[in-house]
Amino acid sequence: MKTSSRRLPSPLIVLLAAFATAGSAPGQAPSGADYPDGHGGKVHFPLGERSFADEVVSFDSGRPAARRPADRDPRQAMGIPDYDSRRRAGSVTLGCGGELTLRFVDNALVDVPGPDLYVFEVGPDIEPTDLSISEDGKEWIRVGGISGGRADVDIAASVRPGQIFHYVRLTDLKRACGGATPGADIDAVGAIGSALLISLDSAVLFDFEKYALKADAQGALDKVVAQIQAYPGASVAVAGHTDAVGTAAVNQKLSENRAGAVRDYLRGHGLAQTRFETRGYGAARPVAGNDTDEGRARNRRVEIVITPAAAAAPR
Repeated sequence: MKTSSRRLPSPLIVLLAAFATAGSAPGQAPSGADYPDGHGGKVHFPLGERSFADEVVSFDSGRPAARRPADRDPRQAMGIPDYDSRRRAGSVTLGCGGELTLRFVDNALVDVPGPDLYVFEVGPDIEPTDLSISEDGKEWIRVGGISGGRADVDIAASVRPGQIFHYVRLTDLKRACGGATPGADIDAVGAIGSALLISLDSAVLFDFEKYALKADAQGALDKVVAQIQAYPGASVAVAGHTDAVGTAAVNQKLSENRAGAVRDYLRGHGLAQTRFETRGYGAARPVAGNDTDEGRARNRRVEIVITPAAAAAPR
C-alpha cells in the first residue's frame, strides 16, 4: 500500500506556525520538553514539539503487512511520541520490508555534537530499520541500520558540515516478519539536532517575477528578525525557490536575487553580526505540483533556516 499524508500547509501558514510554538512568543526561543521513549525512559528535545517530523511523504507497506488497518496508518508516526502500550495504539507498522518517508515542515535536521535524531520504535518486539536522510527528497544519504527501541542516531559520519535535511526514510530490514504486526513499529521521529524553518510566501514579499521587496513585506520580515534575535549567535540560511514556469536559468537567477534581498533586509534591521548564507534553488525543490495555480503559488517561497549556536545536550 502506498499513501501520502494530508496536504502541506501553505508557506504563509508555516510562517504563522513558526511563531506559535507552545511555551514561546514572538522573539522568544521555544522551551524544550521531555518525551517518553516508549521503554520507561525519556528523551529531551530542545525545540519541544517542533522537533518532530510532521508530514508523511510516502508509505509503502511491506508484505506481509499489519493485520489491523489502524496499524497501517502512517500518520501515526507524525508528531510527538504517543504510543499506548496497553491498547497497542499510536504507531504505524511498516510491514516486512516496508518503507516510510517523513518530512520536517517547520524545522530541519542538522548535525550537532552528539545524537542528532531519535527514532521511536515501539511495540512488543524490537525490529531494526535502515535509515536514510535527504535535503530535497531526491538525493539520499544512507546513515545505516538502527537497532530499534530508543535509537539515538549521530549523523556526523555521513554528512558534510552545514547540510540541512528535511526528509527521513526508514526501511524495515525483514528481521521479524511474523505475527499481527510484522516489521518495525514507528511511533515518532524527532530531531535533537534541530533548526527552525520559516517559509515565506513569495507573494507576500515580491511582485510577480520581481526581486525588489514590496512595502508590505516589512511586517513579515520584522517577525523573522525577532525570531532570529531569540537565538544569539545563530547562523541563518536564506533560500529562494520558484515555480517551474519559465527557463531554468531565469528561475535560478530570480531565486538567488530574492534570497539576497531577504538577507539584506534582515542584516540591515538588527542582524548585522549574524552569519548568513544565501542559496537559490530555482524550481528544483518543489513542495507541491507545478500543474495547478495553487501548487505553483506554494512553490514560490523563501525559506529561512535558523540554526542555534549550540543545542542543549539530551538528558
